[in-house]
Amino acid sequence: MAERQVRVKNTGLRGVTVADTKISYIDGEKGILIYRGYRIEELAQRSTFMETAFLLLNGHLPVESEIERFERQVVQAREIPAFIPDVLASLPKDADPMDVLQSCIPLLGAADQELYDESREANVRKAIRLIARVPAVVAAWNRIRNGQKPLPPDSTLPHAANFLWQLTGNKPDREVAHDFDVCLVLHADHTFNASTFACREVVSTNAHMYAGVTAGVGALSGPLHGGANARVMKMLLEVESQVKSKADIPGWVHNKVENGEKIMGMGHAVYKTIDPRAKILKEMSERLGKKMGRQQWYEYLTAIEEAGYKEFEARGKTNIRTNVDFYSGSVYSLMGIPTDVMTPVFAISRISGWCAHIIEEKFAEAQEKPALYRPEAEYVGHYCGAIGCTYEPMDSRG
Repeated sequence: MAERQVRVKNTGLRGVTVADTKISYIDGEKGILIYRGYRIEELAQRSTFMETAFLLLNGHLPVESEIERFERQVVQAREIPAFIPDVLASLPKDADPMDVLQSCIPLLGAADQELYDESREANVRKAIRLIARVPAVVAAWNRIRNGQKPLPPDSTLPHAANFLWQLTGNKPDREVAHDFDVCLVLHADHTFNASTFACREVVSTNAHMYAGVTAGVGALSGPLHGGANARVMKMLLEVESQVKSKADIPGWVHNKVENGEKIMGMGHAVYKTIDPRAKILKEMSERLGKKMGRQQWYEYLTAIEEAGYKEFEARGKTNIRTNVDFYSGSVYSLMGIPTDVMTPVFAISRISGWCAHIIEEKFAEAQEKPALYRPEAEYVGHYCGAIGCTYEPMDSRG
């Protein structure tokens, strides 16, 4: 019995176009990210997460009456089904927040009376409920696992501020709430990343929106996709405990790179220059660090960034630059968000993009997408000719 000698190029579908999209665009060489035609820099400066979510779902910026109605619908949908806190209370307190979130998405679907209504209008309404309730689930779990009762939503608070309230029990000041809202804008979509593709692949089978989102959360839970900001935060705390001053950081970075270890938050699968979102988060990290009395974090991160560039450039790797995760870990920590909740926070934002892609997948014109994602694979296992191997009885197998 022989092995087929077939050379397979494992690309992970990188560089392979699988469908058209009108939702977002990336130019990795120039460091450009666009949502529905709008540069991320302008949206971060002038828009809000609610307006950005509307844009992603509907394809245009809302007029005043549209955004008022959209925000009202989100606020009215914030209450999670009454049985979900009971389910959360029954889970092991050391369960990973991403696993908990993934388990709760089907529960939210089971309570949705429009679960199997596949009209475009119903899918938009389901998206609104998911945008409203995913933050509530994340906040509720964080409190329950710490022996606290979940907090009800505050209808007077905007979306970002309400999450921080439900998570921490403290009403955030205006600056922190605004900064968190900007973070949600920055993470809302990023074309066909692993979790978004997972959502689209699942609903290409005509599965409902909650099934697609469950797959997206599962993909995001993997350390090669989500969680890098949490690992940057752990790296930062490691640096803080190991170096005596900022002057020691170049040596620390050199040892890491020399030993083949990763500098978390540097490098990206798409960007060959600085991630445009990282520039915005860098300024935010500096400002919040000063506000919270943790300037040292920003100083250490900038020193790691500078030393990392030099180390990689010395090795001919001139395209390794900071990504969205490099500064977001410190930003979230300064906002009072626990390290292991940082990836669920990613999901709180990306749920808007996931739902937009799911709707696009379900309602795209036939010529814009395949009817069902079904890639090919090259078989490289046992090969006994065209008719296959001969089955041998147990006592004849040597």
